[in-house]
Amino acid sequence: MKLQKLTSNELEESLANLNREKPVSWYLEDEKLTKVFKFTDFNLAFGFMTMCAIYAEKVNHHPEWFNVYDTVKIQLTTHHVSGITYKDFELADKMDSFERTVK
Repeated sequence: MKLQKLTSNELEESLANLNREKPVSWYLEDEKLTKVFKFTDFNLAFGFMTMCAIYAEKVNHHPEWFNVYDTVKIQLTTHHVSGITYKDFELADKMDSFERTVK
């Protein structure tokens, strides 16, 4: 299946589905799917990042991220199509499940 950048309607629908019943939402920033994860300490933040990194390598889809102590900001985009694809939403959903695992 060839990856394609999502249309505005597909993006809105996918974002609404991703954020359904979640206390902290994903949002769009700089044309990237973005979320800030907060943990109680560095160890939990690092454990979360480790789980995400292993999975991202497995599926060959890597996040842009920034970590300071207990906070991890993640931005997802599919670089070779210059936009957000279904792969970004799949990775975002997986990251949400990893967050639940470490908290």
